[in-house]
Amino acid sequence: MQAPAHPDTDQVWRWLSEVPDPEIPVISLTDLGIIRDVQWQDDTLVVTVTPTYSGCPATSIINLDIETALRERGIDKLRLERQLSPPWTTDWLTEEGREKLRAYGIAPPIDGTAADGVLAGRIARLAGTSNLTVACPRCGSTHTEKLSQFGSTPCKASYRCKDCLEPFDYFKCI
Repeated sequence: MQAPAHPDTDQVWRWLSEVPDPEIPVISLTDLGIIRDVQWQDDTLVVTVTPTYSGCPATSIINLDIETALRERGIDKLRLERQLSPPWTTDWLTEEGREKLRAYGIAPPIDGTAADGVLAGRIARLAGTSNLTVACPRCGSTHTEKLSQFGSTPCKASYRCKDCLEPFDYFKCI
């Protein structure tokens, strides 16, 4: 008797692209770029996940959501592996994910500002002393100001547009 075939990894990636981020449900875990690898090892599906940061409070929920989504599709033998190196960076967000953030009212990270290797620049951004120009996701104006280094979640900062006067979150670069 032949063992039943398991779904190919492309199918598993499609399933994972339907699993929303628990903190920003408009984007998927694959949009976020935290699913690093999907592979079969014998008859066990191994999904490698890199958390956005090691203390992210959503990590256990993300793992549970992955496991639930895959088990609902008939995956019985599943192992989740946590990969901390290289660390996740906002550079891993997909273009589609960035557009989904913008449409949802969250300014996506500015290209080229994450993990650039220039320590002084990164420290200035983290301290909030850099002159980072963040465009309003609603009207597109760059006439904005940071209200707080921390927004609705630790990975976002609070901003306000000086033109349309709307507050918004900026997904910080890591």
